[in-house]
Amino acid sequence: MRFETRIVAEMSGVIALSSVLSLVKVFSLPEGGSITAGSMVPILWFALRRGAKVGCTAGVMFGLIQLVLEPYIYNPAQVLLDYPIAFGALGLAGFFKRHRPVGAAVGIAGRFVAHFLSGIIFFWMFAPEGVSPILYSAIYNGSYLGVELIISGVIIYLLSKTGVFEMYL
Repeated sequence: MRFETRIVAEMSGVIALSSVLSLVKVFSLPEGGSITAGSMVPILWFALRRGAKVGCTAGVMFGLIQLVLEPYIYNPAQVLLDYPIAFGALGLAGFFKRHRPVGAAVGIAGRFVAHFLSGIIFFWMFAPEGVSPILYSAIYNGSYLGVELIISGVIIYLLSKTGVFEMYL
């Protein structure tokens, strides 16, 4: 892939901002996952401005940085699902440039699917006795990503109303 210098510079900025925001945690779960200060918003915002291709690229890079900052490694395939694939899915928001809150929801839903599958395949042993790994993974990952969806959706909505998306295009 080849991107313009302006896009690469903007991508670097949103990845750095997302990384810093990911360190501001409201709540953390024991096997990974946390509620942050809107850490997905810069990646979602970038994807909504620039499209899914560069948004997914930024998401993958952000996921790799998350792997370095806070690694939860149980299996090499789990690493792929929980980091580059899950965070890369945030870029799916770029398919919904005209419907920004929907785009944010789709990007976060894509991340949820990757973590959900990882939970079923690799973290099933953490499910309490008698609880289906599918239900456990849905509740575990939905608990923090649902709150992140609300936080991100509100911020994306407010950014849309202020005209920030149209700046500097």
